[in-house]
Parts: sequence; structure tokens; C-alpha cells
Amino acid sequence: MFVSREVRRALAAALPPTAAAAPIGLAVFEFELEDTSAATASGPAGSDAAYLADVTKGVRDRLAQSGRYRLVDTGSATEEPVKAHTLRDCDGCEAAIAQQLGADQSLIGVIRRVSRTEYTVGFQLRDARSGAVVSRGDSGLRMGADYSWTRGAVRLVGDRLLEGGAQR
Repeated sequence: MFVSREVRRALAAALPPTAAAAPIGLAVFEFELEDTSAATASGPAGSDAAYLADVTKGVRDRLAQSGRYRLVDTGSATEEPVKAHTLRDCDGCEAAIAQQLGADQSLIGVIRRVSRTEYTVGFQLRDARSGAVVSRGDSGLRMGADYSWTRGAVRLVGDRLLEGGAQR
């Protein structure tokens, strides 16, 4: 059954207040790029790192604004998959790294460039203690150059994770 966001918010506001749940400690690792476009033969574009930083910042900001999460700094993580931006290939190692950082959950995200104007966005949220996948999302094919990655990632996380209600 379809219920608009506005109706859900109004219903939630009408319910009696409950004890506010403590925010979930979340380690949001830097988004990674998986480039399968023909451009990879010439090497990564210099602007890719800046666009990925924008994506990561946009997603972190959206999650922090939700009040559901308390962001845990990932800057001190020195493990090789973090430094090499290959967490997507480490079979869930990000969960243990997040736990070492004091987080309850970990989030990794990947921008998959199909061509210079086509991409997909994916994310995966894991429980830091068990390593179990709590939530995941994939945007499907999107149109737009690399400057649109942030908009796509923020929308996906908002729709699938925050509006979808993934919990601990």
C-alpha cells in the first residue's frame, strides 16, 4: 500500500512520544569508483577523486541530518582496503574496521561508471559486530555525468536507507 511521506510524518507526529532511540554509530567509508567505461584505458580522470569526495560528504551530511545516525570518523583507519579504496572487494572486512573505530554499523558505497554519462550507485550497510548485511541499495542505471553522482547517491541512501527504515 502506498502512503506518502507527508502522511507517514503526520501519523508519526500524532502518535504519543516514546523514548528517543540513541543514534546508531555509523562509519561511512569513502565512496569508491568502479569504472567499466572505455575511458579506463586512459587512466582515471583527475576530477574523479573530487567528485567521489563530494559524494561521500553529501551522503554523510544526509545521514547526520536524519538524527538516526552518529557519524564515526573513519580518517584514522589505515587498513589496506581503506587506503586502496577497495572495500567493495574485501568480503565485509569494513565491518570489523568499523567496530575497531567504535561504530555499530558500517556503510560502503560504490559509483559504477558505465560510460561518461551513465552510472549506477550502490551502498551496503553492515552490522559491525556480526558483519551481517543490514541494508543495501542499488540505483539502477542513471543518466548524467560525474557531477550528478552526489545527487544520485544522496537520493538512493535517503530513499532506501532512511525512508526504508533499516534498523540495527
